[in-house]
Amino acid sequence: MEFACGFVYVPPSLSRREVQRSGGNAAKRSALLPPVKAFRPRRAPPPPPPTQPADPQVKAPPSPKASSQKTSGQQERNQKVGSSKPVSLFNRPELQPRPEADSSPAGPASPATPSRKTALLPPFIKPTANPDPSKQPEPPQTSSNNIQPLWYGDTKHESGPNMETMEDLYSYTLPEGRGGEVKLPPDRGIALGSAPPLPPRPSFMPPTPEYVMVLPSPAAAPSSKPPLPASKDKGPLPGNPNIVLISLGKLLSEEREVPSHGKPIMCSECGSVLDSEAKNQVKVCYFCQSEDLTRPSRLPVSVQKDDVFLLNPGEQPQSTADSLLLFCIDTSGSMSITSEVSESGQNIQRTRLEFVQEAVLQCVRKLSHQQPEVRVGLITFNFQVTVYECNSFQLYHLSGAELNDKSFLMEAAAGMAMPLPLSQTKDYLERHISGLSANGETALGPAALVAVSMASRLPGSKVIICTDGKANAKLGNLEDEDNDARALLSSTIFYQNLGESAATQGVTVSVLSIEGTDCRLDELGRLADRTGGKVVIASPNQLHSEFEEIIENRTVATHCAVTLLVPKSLRLKGEREVGHKGTREVGNVNTDTEVTMQFGAQQHTEVAPPACGSRVAVQLQVRYRRNGQALLRVFTAEREVTDDSSAALSSLSLAIVQLSSLQASAALAVRGRFLDARKEGAEQRRLIERAIEQNQRAEDQQMYQDWVRTMEPINRNIHTLTRRSALLSYSELLTDAGAALFITMKHSNRTSM
Repeated sequence: MEFACGFVYVPPSLSRREVQRSGGNAAKRSALLPPVKAFRPRRAPPPPPPTQPADPQVKAPPSPKASSQKTSGQQERNQKVGSSKPVSLFNRPELQPRPEADSSPAGPASPATPSRKTALLPPFIKPTANPDPSKQPEPPQTSSNNIQPLWYGDTKHESGPNMETMEDLYSYTLPEGRGGEVKLPPDRGIALGSAPPLPPRPSFMPPTPEYVMVLPSPAAAPSSKPPLPASKDKGPLPGNPNIVLISLGKLLSEEREVPSHGKPIMCSECGSVLDSEAKNQVKVCYFCQSEDLTRPSRLPVSVQKDDVFLLNPGEQPQSTADSLLLFCIDTSGSMSITSEVSESGQNIQRTRLEFVQEAVLQCVRKLSHQQPEVRVGLITFNFQVTVYECNSFQLYHLSGAELNDKSFLMEAAAGMAMPLPLSQTKDYLERHISGLSANGETALGPAALVAVSMASRLPGSKVIICTDGKANAKLGNLEDEDNDARALLSSTIFYQNLGESAATQGVTVSVLSIEGTDCRLDELGRLADRTGGKVVIASPNQLHSEFEEIIENRTVATHCAVTLLVPKSLRLKGEREVGHKGTREVGNVNTDTEVTMQFGAQQHTEVAPPACGSRVAVQLQVRYRRNGQALLRVFTAEREVTDDSSAALSSLSLAIVQLSSLQASAALAVRGRFLDARKEGAEQRRLIERAIEQNQRAEDQQMYQDWVRTMEPINRNIHTLTRRSALLSYSELLTDAGAALFITMKHSNRTSM
């Protein structure tokens, strides 16, 4: 298990970015701004009262004395602690320009005083309008000369008859509770009246109300928080550097010590594996608990360990020779088409079938010398399916209505004897391979079903299908897809289910087509994609080298499933099981198999991301079968959490990031999600470019250029690898070249890049 980044990178939180932007002084929302909560008008404002009643029977407006009494009573009620009432937000008289006081030349000389200024205050706070102590309550004294007390006031009845009020249109309720004073810096030059302290705030409200704004002071006290570390690159990283690379071919082919026969101790909720000595110490699973996961004491005991468990001790080991290699060869009429080749200085014409015969014969002869114990079988298909029983040295033919009966074909394959070792059947195979002839249709679907059914009896077997045209038998028909939507859907389901069955039984299927033909590899390639096989388009004279490469790519494990567990504060990305645990069904593992998985911080959840500087554990579980035995291998590693972009970029492995991007983009392109494939590649490309810009390494530049060329078909040339269907004009399907390319990219590794 390798990490692309030396840390677990978590993007800086919003509060951290705001602190960086404001220089360490994050400000509350000002009361001068409009309220956050939108208000809906209740009713239209009433018309102004007439000055003289037109009818003597109409009652006159209340006298000023009564109005003054009502206003005084309302002010007393407003001054009570905990009271709340609707208050107008606009047309405050104290915010209007004040007329200048008349200066009398006869008065005594007085020192020059600065003109009084009115601060812009929240709508429910006003400065002292009348300093006469006989008419206003005595305000409390304050120790600051620059802060004058503010008090609540009622403006509903203080407006003149010509003053238009908006109270009936926009209103809100004053919050209860205790607030703080509005302190302004001395250099502002704003003189305010004194005010009593605000009423206490209840416990369920924030400690500082929204109408208080804390402004930075020139002589502010030093902050108790440590300064943010200086970084060359402070911006959040694009893409995702949190990638895990699992080299399955290398890990599972290693000869390790005898695995433990005891059952692993696992969490009943998430399935994480713990050490046996930690059974009585761990009460809550580290990976599935919802509490704080950043304490070092809570890390699993098995950190930095590699454990292997034998899940079923009673199973008997299976010899590597007990596997089958099946050649499934197309002998339809199209295989008689000739091509011109140069041999011994002369140009001769040879049929496609002759090229295939020669390639298969060379493989049989080479295997008989190097691996005489291997079992090799032969199946051909045209208008019928022929199985060459190398045990009884007889031919078994399936034709007519039998080719359309799926159950009959599977039962027939199960009843056939398995081939003997190649040392005993070499001459028989050579004789029948040399005598093949081309004629008839292409019953590829039934032949593939029979081959997979036979190989399923020996896990670890391989099936190589070689064809030059579309399957046109009823079962698995790929020729009428443009005319019959039902036939297309039925064939898609057939090959998808056949690939799933082969992977479940430990069978690897590879598909090899001849250059210049159309075999609908976008559908037929599902067999290879699901089972870990290869999809190859080869020229006729290159068939032998392609056959050998497929045969030499040895299967080291079957039934492989990879599970990655991270704490609940993190989550897996791009996996079926969304959350802190993700499982990927790999199936068959070859010597060069490498897979990548991504994870990152949770977003928009109640679980907070891990704190910067803490350490988190990541556990990898690999379940597989090798030599007939079920094994579990567990890796647990520990990483430090950081939000420093520069530190993450310095420790970034571009090879792992590029491989992950290539595999993820190709997996999307195989399913026809071309826009998502480009988006995935573009995000990781920006991450790679930032790493190259910071690290300035020459080898990274060359690696980057190679990766850009590899991604070129997805980024720019996707239109050359798709074709439109006549049945659905808006749908885009992959050509044979596109399917072969993207499936190969999906199963690529660092060496193939």
